[in-house]
Amino acid sequence: MTSTDPTVHVRYLVDDVAAAVDFYTTHLGFDEGLRAVPAFADVRRGHLRLLLSGPASSAGRPMPDGTRPHAGGWNRIHLLVDDIEAEVAKLRAAGVGFRSDVVTGPGGKQIVLDDPAGNPVELFQPAGT
Repeated sequence: MTSTDPTVHVRYLVDDVAAAVDFYTTHLGFDEGLRAVPAFADVRRGHLRLLLSGPASSAGRPMPDGTRPHAGGWNRIHLLVDDIEAEVAKLRAAGVGFRSDVVTGPGGKQIVLDDPAGNPVELFQPAGT
C-alpha cells in the first residue's frame, strides 16, 4: 500500500443512512461528507472517515454463500472525550441508549453506546484527564 492519506476509514453497515448521519453529526461531533441516501453517506471527525453503508449499498450485497451483511456486533470506533460523565449525561438526556455503564480501568474510563443501527461506539476518557 502506498497511500499517504492520514485518514482512517471505517465502514459501518446501517439500517437507515439518513438516521445514522443525523446521529453522528448531532450527537458525536462529526461533519457530513458525501450523501447518497438511501444507499450511502460518510461523516468525518478529525482523521476518521466513517462510511455509512445501507442495505441498498454495494457493501450490503449478499456474500457468495448467501450471507447478508448486517449492522451491529462489538467492533467499534473509539472516540476520545475530556469529561465522560458530562458526555454521558448529555447523550442520555438526548435519548441515546448505552450498552454498558462507565467502566474504569488502568488506562481510563469507557462506555459503549449504540448508533441507530446497533453499531457500537466507545467513548473513552484517558486516565489523568
